[in-house]
Amino acid sequence: MYSTPLKRAISLATTALSEETSYSSMCRPHHCKAPMPSQKELRKFVALCRETIFPGYFDEYDFNSDTLEYHTGVNVSELAKILAKEVYAGLCFMAQKPIDETIAKQQGEEIAAKFVTMLPELRNMLQGDVTALYNGDPAAVCKGEIIFAYPALRTITNYRIAHALHKMGVPLIPRVITEMAHSETGIDIHPEAEIGKNFAIDHGTGVVIGATCIIGNNVKLYQGV
Repeated sequence: MYSTPLKRAISLATTALSEETSYSSMCRPHHCKAPMPSQKELRKFVALCRETIFPGYFDEYDFNSDTLEYHTGVNVSELAKILAKEVYAGLCFMAQKPIDETIAKQQGEEIAAKFVTMLPELRNMLQGDVTALYNGDPAAVCKGEIIFAYPALRTITNYRIAHALHKMGVPLIPRVITEMAHSETGIDIHPEAEIGKNFAIDHGTGVVIGATCIIGNNVKLYQGV
């Protein structure tokens, strides 16, 4: 049981926090029934993308070319389902007025369909980034080390995924994806930035690439830039 002073403090705080003048500028109006975008689900989405793009490195199964198509199909189906739902939630989150939920759900599925067709292109882009990182780092033992362990590639992977979604007009979700990598690696890349092929970041701590930044092909960026 709470003491009388603590009960009173809770009551006073609850009343104050429930006053419209207190919460009006800090709350999110709900314009449709969609849940908030889920960071947990988006982390799962990115993990599935990573498993699909780099088979054998992050999967929970032993890589086998005979079963690759089956496992890839499972992954792509699951990541598409998650993305469609999260895009729908993102559209509702950013809406300034009530929107047609049926149309928003349809948009989510259309975006998911476009994204999964881009996965082979994303793999090609990231293959070039892996090669650039390997060629630019004399301490790298092999490309597998870069794929599995390098924070620069983790961040670039998140950026490539987020940038593709940004170009499709997806709100909020791309920024969440790049900020996940930012918090994990200390490398901050805005999803709106334009970065060419064969991109490498040396170490990466303290790197900031803003929304208006344009980086060409075959560029190596050093830490602290």
